[in-house]
Amino acid sequence: MNRLDAMSKEAMSKLEDLMNSSRVNELLHKREQEEKKKNCILWILAIMGAVAAVAGIAYTVYRFFTPDYLEDFEDDFDDDFDDDFFEDEKSEASSED
Repeated sequence: MNRLDAMSKEAMSKLEDLMNSSRVNELLHKREQEEKKKNCILWILAIMGAVAAVAGIAYTVYRFFTPDYLEDFEDDFDDDFDDDFFEDEKSEASSED
């Protein structure tokens, strides 16, 4: 009987060890899955960041090398307007004298 009790205790301890190892394996497998998800999200964000950086650099280079025609137009318009305005003041001042 003692022999059977010893065998059953040994079998129970092996069964407990087996159950514990299966639980540990399940936890490790869950962690691996979570790490894979995090790694995938990290790659996606890194790619999006790289694309945004390249687009920003391309836009900056484009703005640097493209002339601003509107600025030239505004300068010409302001000069003409100022000349007309001062000519009117001069003619009014001479007619009053």
